[in-house]
Amino acid sequence: MNLIEWIILGLNVSLSLTTAGHALFFKRTPQSALGWVAVCLMFPFVGPFFYFLFGINRVQNRARKLEVKRPPYPIKPEDAALAKDLIFRSSDLSETETFTRIARMSDHLSRLPMVGGNRIERLQDGEAAYPAMLDAMENARESIFLSSYIFDTDDIGRTFIDALAKAAGRGVDVRVIVDGFGEYYSFPRASVLLKKERIPHVRFLPPKLIPPMIHINLRNHRKILVADGDTGFTGGMNIRDGHMVQKPPFGERVSDTHFLFAGPVVRQLEQSFIEDWSFCTGRVIPPTKRPPVSAGEAVCRTIIDGPNEATQQLSKILVGAVAAARKRVQIMTPYFLPSTEMISVLQTAALRGISVDIVLPEQNNLPFMQWAANNMLQDLLQYGVEVFFQPPPFVHSKIFVIDSIYAQIGSANIDPRSLLLNFELNVEIYHKDFAEKLSVHISDAVKKSRPVTLAMINDRSKLIKTRDAVVWLFSPYL
Repeated sequence: MNLIEWIILGLNVSLSLTTAGHALFFKRTPQSALGWVAVCLMFPFVGPFFYFLFGINRVQNRARKLEVKRPPYPIKPEDAALAKDLIFRSSDLSETETFTRIARMSDHLSRLPMVGGNRIERLQDGEAAYPAMLDAMENARESIFLSSYIFDTDDIGRTFIDALAKAAGRGVDVRVIVDGFGEYYSFPRASVLLKKERIPHVRFLPPKLIPPMIHINLRNHRKILVADGDTGFTGGMNIRDGHMVQKPPFGERVSDTHFLFAGPVVRQLEQSFIEDWSFCTGRVIPPTKRPPVSAGEAVCRTIIDGPNEATQQLSKILVGAVAAARKRVQIMTPYFLPSTEMISVLQTAALRGISVDIVLPEQNNLPFMQWAANNMLQDLLQYGVEVFFQPPPFVHSKIFVIDSIYAQIGSANIDPRSLLLNFELNVEIYHKDFAEKLSVHISDAVKKSRPVTLAMINDRSKLIKTRDAVVWLFSPYL
């Protein structure tokens, strides 16, 4: 070989070994590590190039650099202790054991504490959620922080933009985060109209060609609205006409559940927004300085999760909560591609005699998600897990209830995209009365739904089974 060939060979070996070594040391699952090592070693130059583009978690690196700018969360340790005491004083012995197990685990994994004194209101569909959100913005006097994955510029979206512009015009500190990919669901894009109205806003990891933006998979899926640091909203609902289920055309409607919060937990929603703003801009905005005011009896905690966090805390808390269940597990989610750990703990719960109900849409807005889910439902049904298909309209709600005493609501689905790739936000609710209401809501949905049987899954044609299995292979990327 001549000198140039030796140089090319040496460069290839160096790049392949360096990237393969990086994957070996930094990938946290054997499947991911082995896959990237094989790609880096087997495909000269191309493998290392793709690893450089897609294999390195630059979001996590960037976020860690910004952590020094993260404002401290304004709560005293004794307040968290009072929140725990409030839970246990209002519970019987069996409930206390369940609460203790979940709370201890969540204390270790979440960096925010439990806080008492919260009021929660469930808002079903856009007909209930949007008027409440617009009313909060119209009455805001200090600040409005709004973040949405999809911010359409249809009638509802323009109504929100108009309310934001009016608030900014009367001196309210208005800031908006729109996901750089999610805003492309509509045209013109929300950021274009926000800029036209001179509303301060940022685009979260927007796609771009120069320099190339390679984080198309890492989306801000959080839905947050905080007004004056005292009233907050979160849940599964984006900003779009489609969530107005009583508005024609009915075939395109999306039913969803959102939640209004008042009390100290709203400051945790505000904290999440402040951190996202810092992530996008490198600048920290000050949190509300006034002490939070008690507004109810619920104990809550916000779980902020994403690829910038050190651990997959949300996934671990969900799995641990199922393991702590003593009577019943209820899950309502639009997209259900559980991890091996979640499948195992659901199977074990059913074998222990726990009632496990999983409610999914009968007609998914993303058919391939339903195909992939159908491929793994047998693994649950054969162990006694109950699965139900809700009739249309498509239900986008994400609700998780344990023993009718503990609940989680928020933006996260039970799938790899939410639990590994997306920036998500859920709220834990340690409040028996409210958890019972959510439990009844899911039970009512079950009564209207079609039970999925093992025979239904096994009787799929070979062609359909093959399709579902092939799509399921790509489930980590759906």
